[in-house]
Amino acid sequence: MPLTFHWFLPTYGDSRDIVGGGHGVAVGTAGGARPATVAYLGQIARTAEQLGFVGALTPTGAWCEDAWLTTAMLSEVTERLKFLVAFRPGLLSPTLAAQMAATFQRLSGGRLLLNVVTGGEAVEQRSYGDFLDKDARYARTDEFLHIVRALWRGETVDHAGAHLRVEGARLAQLPDPVPPVYFGGSSAAAGPVAARHSDVYLTWGEPPAQVAEKLDRIRAVAAGAGRELRFGIRLHVIARDTAEQAWAQAGRLLDGIGAADVRAAQEGLRRSESEGQRRMLALHGGSRDALEVAPNLWAGFGLVRGGAGTALVGSHTEVADRIAEYHALGIDEFILSGHPHLEEAYWFGEGVLPILRSRGLWRHPAGDPVTEATASVPFAPRPARV
Repeated sequence: MPLTFHWFLPTYGDSRDIVGGGHGVAVGTAGGARPATVAYLGQIARTAEQLGFVGALTPTGAWCEDAWLTTAMLSEVTERLKFLVAFRPGLLSPTLAAQMAATFQRLSGGRLLLNVVTGGEAVEQRSYGDFLDKDARYARTDEFLHIVRALWRGETVDHAGAHLRVEGARLAQLPDPVPPVYFGGSSAAAGPVAARHSDVYLTWGEPPAQVAEKLDRIRAVAAGAGRELRFGIRLHVIARDTAEQAWAQAGRLLDGIGAADVRAAQEGLRRSESEGQRRMLALHGGSRDALEVAPNLWAGFGLVRGGAGTALVGSHTEVADRIAEYHALGIDEFILSGHPHLEEAYWFGEGVLPILRSRGLWRHPAGDPVTEATASVPFAPRPARV
């Protein structure tokens, strides 16, 4: 199976630094904040579509624009790109979510993918009116997806569970196709929910040995439920023509992170209830030293960023090698990002994807319209043919 690549839509804004706002940018230096407008996000989405990304992840949370509304708007400025919409089951009814997904599929031409986020931060959950603890949130997600899946099958649903209750729920129109469900979670409570309901299990970018252990565990749980899942990974990426250039860019990003930024971010992240976040923090321990936690795997993003905190850093060939290494473990889908998201999409799409194509690991979803022809410059002397 060819590899599938997704890009990322920074619906909280973008910049040339990990910490947004373009702070510390000297006069005469490129930088500054890029607001999350439809125009700018549309640039990123169209670029991802052109380069051969299948979809784009849109995050969810109080710190970004609403994923459903944003992607509905962006579907009008793209043609093929799918939207991996992150949403939290506890914040809307399962019947409404099933209906929204069906509407999105009809009006976008089947371009919805769903990323179910149970929610690992109690403080943020409570700000939305959700006061369940972590294990109860997973139990509710289990009920939620049970209802949604039944509705998508065209069933009339009566459900009275510990957390959710619906009577006579039914969809007037079913989604076509049924959107694939992406689901992540490293805790013990997450495994059974993923096994029963997800199509693609997602992990953050841990070193290959840790990823292998996690995938083996989820495979076993899924097998016990009589299901077989696909696997995906969420990573940042810094790919350049040479390894030296890539690591220089990682160093530039690190230089833009102040000690106060790290202290404040780590203090907040250590309060997280997320097991995946705990595993991310353990990779670097809040220290700038030894951030290459595996070959070409850099944990610098996690110093100030929650969630996915690692990046593949290296030459185009090295990054392609690491992707092939994760693929050998069973990873078929890669959700990538980089700062700024417009330029980094080009670095990866024009540098790494052709290498993977030459190895038979990837093909362009639109039939590989990219050619190897060089640009023609008017009046430029042509090289002599030997």
